[in-house]
Amino acid sequence: MKVFSCPGCGGLVYFANTACLACGTAFVFDLDHLGMVAADGDHPRCANAEVAACNWGAATPGQLCASCALTRTRPADDDTSALVQLRVAEAAKRRLLFQLRVLGLPVEPRDEVRGTGVAFDLLSSAEQPVTTGHAGGVITLDLAESDAVHREKVRTLMSEPYRTVLGHFRHEIGHYFFPVLLTDEADRDAARALFGDERTDYQAALDRHYAEGAPACWGDAHVSEYATMHPAEDWAETFAHYLHIRGVLQTAASWGLVVQGPQLPGGADDGLAADPRTLDDVDADRLLAGWLPLSYALNAVNRSMGEEDLYPFVLSPLVMRKLAFIHDRVASLSPRGVR
Repeated sequence: MKVFSCPGCGGLVYFANTACLACGTAFVFDLDHLGMVAADGDHPRCANAEVAACNWGAATPGQLCASCALTRTRPADDDTSALVQLRVAEAAKRRLLFQLRVLGLPVEPRDEVRGTGVAFDLLSSAEQPVTTGHAGGVITLDLAESDAVHREKVRTLMSEPYRTVLGHFRHEIGHYFFPVLLTDEADRDAARALFGDERTDYQAALDRHYAEGAPACWGDAHVSEYATMHPAEDWAETFAHYLHIRGVLQTAASWGLVVQGPQLPGGADDGLAADPRTLDDVDADRLLAGWLPLSYALNAVNRSMGEEDLYPFVLSPLVMRKLAFIHDRVASLSPRGVR
């Protein structure tokens, strides 16, 4: 996430803000300009400003913004408890769409007739079961994931080191981008050589995973235990981690956060320094070489606050090859893909 400034006074504001505390200027986020613009007749607020706490701008008064327009199904206006959860989910979705725009990854609105594009079904499981997942461009989220207590309970039950709403969205959009980034059989064969064959029986793999769990040596080839379940999930998990890495690096660069590395007694500090400001337009090796020291430093900061690691994962050489493959595919899709 980049640093944003008030369109009135130029002061620091944040991605979720609607007005400047210093000068009082009301503003909206403009996806085309990737920044804040004064809220006025030319830049009206999204029609979901109240119901979804949306701070994005719409093309005309009374319309939905580019993010809210992708939500195909949501709770009714009188479902107050579900709407609280909806606001959390929509905020995470806006962060996802911002990042995809920065990376030059196209997100086309859903065309129900052609069965193309992206839509989000944000559903409450209070009355009936909801399965978070992806199917043909439609991303479904159980809004219970917006509740921190529920999410932590499931995270512990599933022995997951990390579980967030934004993480869910990054994973599920990864499924959507598999055919977008891999447009021919040569691309898919190259992906299969790394991730496995996504055409293998998914239900059989799912049953096996929940009956037997991940293999003991899963970390040698996969970024998470869930990634071992099926090649399609390995792709989506790795894609999500690529977005995690790029998002944190952009934030660090925007704030000028530079890691010089600790001063070790033996002087063995090679590879422990990183300057995220230099990692906008680089190959995968340099990107990951900069990410690792930053993740070490941020994990240490979290521990000093008594929290779990910010990035509680270990990237094996094979996982880094998978991340590099995705990085190269993103970069090839758009000139903006390496920014």
